[in-house]
Amino acid sequence: MTTTDKDYYAILGVGEKAGGDEIKKAYRRLAKRYHPDANRNDPKAADRFKEVGEAHSVLSDPAKRKKYDHMRRLGAFGFGGARGGGPRSSPATSSSPSGGFSFEDLGGLGGFSDIFSSIFDRGKKDTASKPKGPRKGHNVEYRVEVGFMTAANGGRVSLSVPITEECATCSGSGGAPGTEWKPCDECRGSGSVSFGQGGFAVKRPCPACVGRGRKAGRPCEACRGAGEVHQNRKIQVAVPAGVETGSKVRLTGQGERGEKGGAPGDLVITFKVKSHRRFRRDGLDVHVKVAVNMAQAILGSKLSVDTISGQRVVLRLPPGTQSGTRFRIRGQGVRGKGRTGDQFVEVVVRVPDSLTGEQEDRIKQFAESAGLEW
Repeated sequence: MTTTDKDYYAILGVGEKAGGDEIKKAYRRLAKRYHPDANRNDPKAADRFKEVGEAHSVLSDPAKRKKYDHMRRLGAFGFGGARGGGPRSSPATSSSPSGGFSFEDLGGLGGFSDIFSSIFDRGKKDTASKPKGPRKGHNVEYRVEVGFMTAANGGRVSLSVPITEECATCSGSGGAPGTEWKPCDECRGSGSVSFGQGGFAVKRPCPACVGRGRKAGRPCEACRGAGEVHQNRKIQVAVPAGVETGSKVRLTGQGERGEKGGAPGDLVITFKVKSHRRFRRDGLDVHVKVAVNMAQAILGSKLSVDTISGQRVVLRLPPGTQSGTRFRIRGQGVRGKGRTGDQFVEVVVRVPDSLTGEQEDRIKQFAESAGLEW
């Protein structure tokens, strides 16, 4: 399926009458299935993940969805009307179709915005066409999970980020270096084909030459003529101390390669912090529960408590400490935002599950001497 033939309803697996909740539910299910983190050995999953996100961004927005549905009814995606290889109709006139809307408003559709503008906004100057000079590469967004301790104290993580970028061997042309080029037979070198439905005709990029207007005698071996390559880039990322779920870092120049010598894009990392089996974080403060027995709680005791810095701190329990009592250890929390948080220790008094007869008698004697009822 080419870019202009994408059926967003089919991608999400919903009907054309689907409501917002159904679309959201389908998106979440598919995004979880095809997320790159869960499919590290499947390079196609990243493309599928992007496709699902693109479909959701359009169908979840009422304005974009209305315009998209309008295009589908006109057959502009190949769902109706003549295909690119079928009979050609005369080009559409420069006047806009009824409705008076501009598809430049569809900013969330990626390449569709350019395609729609080229179809309908002919009255404007060539704003929809891509610049012929150098272009900065696209930014790449990636989500990575980091351990609780790494997020609290800082560290480094190794990533393998899926990147789709212009082929360096052929500079995105799709042709082998030094190959001969000839005009595309399908579009006769124009780079676009016309198709019509009833008395309406529109143009779209030629599927045979991908809008280039020419074909290479020998396709580039590195990208197999696609003009772009998919690869996993291995990088080391420094994790600042104190990051939280949702925190971002931007790595300048680590995104997709620029076109025609343009600067590369950036890599934007979003962190998700894993939970810890013992520690819980609240901002820069850390919370932990420590179990003590009845004797320690009644008589008082010294406890050796672990902290996220790796130090062990001695905590003094006063006699008669109640279960649920919290103690503060200052300066043993998370470092960040120019200060360091505290660690809070909650005492949990453990009661024996069972007693021997002799132990039970002694507990009763203690209760009677202390004036306790049971």
